[in-house]
Amino acid sequence: MPESNKHENQPVRPAATVIIVRDAEPQYEIFMLRRTNQAVFAGGMYVFPGGRVDEHDHSASYESHHSIPNEQQLGQREALGDDWRAYLIAGIRETFEESGFLLGYDSSGKILEFDNRSQDRFDDYRKQLHDGDISLLEICRKEKLSLAFDLIHFYNRWITPAGRPRRFDTRFFITSTPGVQSGLHDGKETVDSCWISPNQALELSSKDKFGMMPVTEKQLSEFASYKTADEFLAMAANNTDFPTYNPSLHPIDD
Repeated sequence: MPESNKHENQPVRPAATVIIVRDAEPQYEIFMLRRTNQAVFAGGMYVFPGGRVDEHDHSASYESHHSIPNEQQLGQREALGDDWRAYLIAGIRETFEESGFLLGYDSSGKILEFDNRSQDRFDDYRKQLHDGDISLLEICRKEKLSLAFDLIHFYNRWITPAGRPRRFDTRFFITSTPGVQSGLHDGKETVDSCWISPNQALELSSKDKFGMMPVTEKQLSEFASYKTADEFLAMAANNTDFPTYNPSLHPIDD
């Protein structure tokens, strides 16, 4: 039996991925993580932070712990559908678990930043969140945080082809690096991390030195025409077209 046939009936799980960018020369850079070789999905590949939407991400209790999407984002919210809030929460939660970046505002309304003292505390939150010992909502309540919905822009949607061992219906979001926070792989699901420009990632991938899934290469190919983070973020903020891609694992004959 072909390997793909073994996975034909895999359920499609909703997921969210966040593309985090910063300015650099000669081209802006994106934060990427390399998944462990033992991972069932995308093992050994460089990916953007993200993961599946959990039931808790749908909790109405988050309503008092996130910023209000701005007018530019109304089209994004409509394109995301009724579960728009859950996708944003999942993206922020998974990004914190996998990279250490927490996209939110502190109690004074400023972008969350960590000093030496708070870094240790949030590192502990990150571990507890990964282990299931605390929820993102509990962290928001303890620290009086508001999740930064207004800084995260929906870009497009990809559905994993049938036949893969794991299948996801993923919404991709774009944002800038939050304040002076610094990201780092978790050493468990992800074993390396880097800031890299779209052009450099594509060049290394063409030389088999930077493994990526086709969806990641496709996204980076679209991003490669932008030079600065400001240009790229302006595109994301003003975008009104949110395509859905549903590729097949094998070419379909006419």
